[in-house]
Amino acid sequence: MTKKKSTTDLIEIIHRRYFEGKPERLAELEEARESARIARTIYKLRTKARLSHRELAELVGTSTSVISRLEDADYEGHSLTMLRRIAKALNRRLEVRFLPLT
Repeated sequence: MTKKKSTTDLIEIIHRRYFEGKPERLAELEEARESARIARTIYKLRTKARLSHRELAELVGTSTSVISRLEDADYEGHSLTMLRRIAKALNRRLEVRFLPLT
């Protein structure tokens, strides 16, 4: 029987405790990372364009609460249609890619 090497690295401890050998938890983590990435991107593009939630909402044809929700890292309801509308309002092109699992 092999004993796991002891560590004080918090990230390693969390990984071992919550994710190691648990593919469903790893999938949930990746989904959360993707939602956070989308939220950060929308926020960065909106602030770079110097737009308020209200101004972007008007350009997109939605409410300020929807824009706020889309910029929330915990929001998981991003639709391709809404992302396209946001991209168009910010004079951007939306790109969706499928990448291999690593």
